[in-house]
Amino acid sequence: MTLKEAVELQKEPFLQSLAESIRIRSVQEPPADGAPYGPNVRKCLDHALAVSKGLGFRTTDLDHQMGWCEFGEGDEMIAVLGHLDVVPEGEGWTFDPFGGEIRDGKIFGRGSMDDKGPTMAALYAMAALRDSGLPLKRRIRILFGTNEETGSNDMKYYKSHGGELPVMGFTPDGEYPVINGEKGIINVNYEADYTQTGDVRLTKISGGSAPNVVPASARAEITCPDDMKPQLMVRAAGCDRITCTETADGFEILANGVSAHGASPELGINAIGLLMDALVTLPLDEPLLGFVHFLSDHVGLESDGTSLGIALSDEPSGKLTFNLGTIQGDETSFLIRINYRYPVTFTYDDCAPICDAAFLNAGFLKVNETHKACLYLPEDCELVQTLLHVYADETGLPAIPKSIGGGTYAKAIPNVVAFGPIFPGDEVREHKPDEFMEIDRLMENVHIFAEALYRLAR
Repeated sequence: MTLKEAVELQKEPFLQSLAESIRIRSVQEPPADGAPYGPNVRKCLDHALAVSKGLGFRTTDLDHQMGWCEFGEGDEMIAVLGHLDVVPEGEGWTFDPFGGEIRDGKIFGRGSMDDKGPTMAALYAMAALRDSGLPLKRRIRILFGTNEETGSNDMKYYKSHGGELPVMGFTPDGEYPVINGEKGIINVNYEADYTQTGDVRLTKISGGSAPNVVPASARAEITCPDDMKPQLMVRAAGCDRITCTETADGFEILANGVSAHGASPELGINAIGLLMDALVTLPLDEPLLGFVHFLSDHVGLESDGTSLGIALSDEPSGKLTFNLGTIQGDETSFLIRINYRYPVTFTYDDCAPICDAAFLNAGFLKVNETHKACLYLPEDCELVQTLLHVYADETGLPAIPKSIGGGTYAKAIPNVVAFGPIFPGDEVREHKPDEFMEIDRLMENVHIFAEALYRLAR
């Protein structure tokens, strides 16, 4: 039996198992006994392991944090890293978000694209490879993650508890042809503390929803004497994206920007930057005015960190991106949250100390930081070349690797890159209402995964 024939024989059981998995609402909940990410996530892991065992594979449940199934022999292991947890359903569905309904050649439900559909596709690709009888020199392991959407603590647990690392592998949780580069991501919070005694005072400031989203709006409330209001409002409203509205004891400044993802802030207009440009025109007290001047002069509407001295760039992944995502404060302090992403051939030390020093010298206090290091495998390495050739041979489409500003599950385990399930030009429906994946597309993924596993393990 050829590998392609073996794949087609898996279609019906594959779709049945996927529908069963989708019907489990595997959204993270408070931990329970034997269920670190909630009972439903545990139930979904139990289902995946039961399906794997039914297919004849060796299975392991690692303290209900995650699990895996395995096939083959050999000292070296090839891995597929998928996840069974999903984001909440949200609003706007016309289908049951946990119905696993198949209609018009599509399967609907949360997780159909992200990431139950691709994970089950990899499982049945491994079953087809086994049934084909093709000789292999390496073991193949499907890792069933359970915490990708809320921190990847499952894979931290796997690594810290002796989980074997693959010599090569892929996560079907990204895009084709291959994502071989993912920028490093730094989220950092800085606080500014101040006192105000003058006639013109900032009493409240807010803007943005998350550090990784370009803020679409930001506002500030100002108190001042009545006779100063007209002049100050004219000064602050320096562009058509700023609106000033008189209040009983002063005025409010509203900045209207354009939202965009933090991975591509150049596509948006930062409302907090606009607000800083407006506030800098006012006779505020020091050190508050100094903080505002710094943010206006060194951040403003920039999206690449130029004025902070961190405008890094490389050929594989392009420019560093910088986003001042949120601000929240009152008459005594404000807190800003920043998300920036550095190119794949650089490191944390090439940008973070410089950024921190600039804010520290301006009087800010660093209060929190998280960092995910970049991922980069050169285009000519064996893993990337193998996956590119599989994609080209299976689809007849150009196979050029890409680097992204976002992050995938590949960062959770070494020697892994993102490979599928989304094809160039296809709509990205993950995390959206009526999430679905076409049956034909799913089966294309099974064929591609089966061939990829064969070439990596042979």
